[in-house]
Amino acid sequence: MALISGDPLRISRRSTALRAVSIALVTVLACGAIWSTVRLIDDLIHGGTETNSASALLLAGGSVWSSTVLAFSLLYFELDSGGPAARAHHMPPTPALAFPQQLSPELNALHWRPRYIDYLYLGFTNSTALSPTDVMPLAPWAKCVMTLQSIVSLVILGLVIARAVNVLA
Repeated sequence: MALISGDPLRISRRSTALRAVSIALVTVLACGAIWSTVRLIDDLIHGGTETNSASALLLAGGSVWSSTVLAFSLLYFELDSGGPAARAHHMPPTPALAFPQQLSPELNALHWRPRYIDYLYLGFTNSTALSPTDVMPLAPWAKCVMTLQSIVSLVILGLVIARAVNVLA
């Protein structure tokens, strides 16, 4: 709501303060997702209440995994190529995240810009494949963030599924 009130019609203004607030909010979301993962791991190790029921555990794990996908997709959306407002005005010649439309001349639509759905897809595929699929990280920060997301997803998927199977057996 804070971001929408700062630029109510569309995210097109390149305000330093608005960008700082958006990066801070998205960072808090990503840290919250990581913290939820840590809490889930702690419950798995020490036997939290939801770890005794496969359905409750899968629901909690799915919730934590989904929030991780959303938080990291917003982080990619905000950090790539100077953020959404900067991308609306121009794309840099070397983006931090290279989409297929940017890499293949035959796919390049005139004035194509990645939208949030492209970053959501990146977050989802990075969390399921545990690696980049079609979007290549070029900048060091993108490689580090994608690595962190893959590690978090691997831990969530591996431990939650292993414990759920154990509870069912």
